[in-house]
Amino acid sequence: MSKLRGELRENEAMAAHVSWRAGGAAARAYFPADLPDLQEFLRCLRPDEPLLAVGLGSNLLVRDGGFNGTMVFTHGLLNTIRQEADGTLYVEAGVASPKVARFAANLNLTGAEFLAGIPGTFGGALAMNAGCYGGETWPLVERVLMLNRGGELIERRPDEFAIGYRHAGLKNVTDELFAAAWLRLPAGDGAAARTQIADLLAKRMNSQPLDLPNAGSVFRNPPDDYAARLIEAAGLKGASEGGARVSEKHANFIVNPEGAASASAIENLLNRVQAEVRQQFGVELAREVRIVGEKAW
Repeated sequence: MSKLRGELRENEAMAAHVSWRAGGAAARAYFPADLPDLQEFLRCLRPDEPLLAVGLGSNLLVRDGGFNGTMVFTHGLLNTIRQEADGTLYVEAGVASPKVARFAANLNLTGAEFLAGIPGTFGGALAMNAGCYGGETWPLVERVLMLNRGGELIERRPDEFAIGYRHAGLKNVTDELFAAAWLRLPAGDGAAARTQIADLLAKRMNSQPLDLPNAGSVFRNPPDDYAARLIEAAGLKGASEGGARVSEKHANFIVNPEGAASASAIENLLNRVQAEVRQQFGVELAREVRIVGEKAW
């Protein structure tokens, strides 16, 4: 690994890297210098090494027993965003989604305003087809740049992916990471777009517990209903477990108000909410957050 320019750490505490401020350690963590450096790192990695890309950690919980593999951190490192000669926006996976919204509006491009309400990186937005306030990520995508375990870059079209509500994955391949995407956005009124972004952020601030450690919406909305409505109707607003609590401001958020809740406490509360909603309404809430790693025994 002598050619690498990034930083490799061992037993990296994930509480410092996820928005819940809880969880175990990653056995190895790599912070690439840039995309070519990440390519070189993947060429050096064992083919069977468990691998997970992490952006801002805004949709992730690492169990207290830790993740026995390698996590690659992209935020602030795979951070190129530019307009290409053909008018598309090239956005690398580590760019924060709100930055994409502002960058597009400043170029008088519209349609990306909703990304201001997505707290993670654009790589995460691609992986989960993130959306809010009527917008979703993949309708903006013209093509994507993928990175495989051999360090090769591959351009792919949207029709090569199975894309659904809060999910996007390659149909026939499982070992590729999102490196970047090209977005096609229509020209429009940049000033109006910036106003819409400001309004969206104000609405988010007023309706979500952004002042407390959280991971955004915990559950996907079931068909023709809202997870928050079901959780509130089940009497679970304010329910707590080991320092973790269902937010009184928005029932589809679990918060860690004192920063002292363990990953186990958060996961137990999440499971309790699922069980109560299932028992009372017969609805199975699907997790929107990703939980990885081993439980501590």
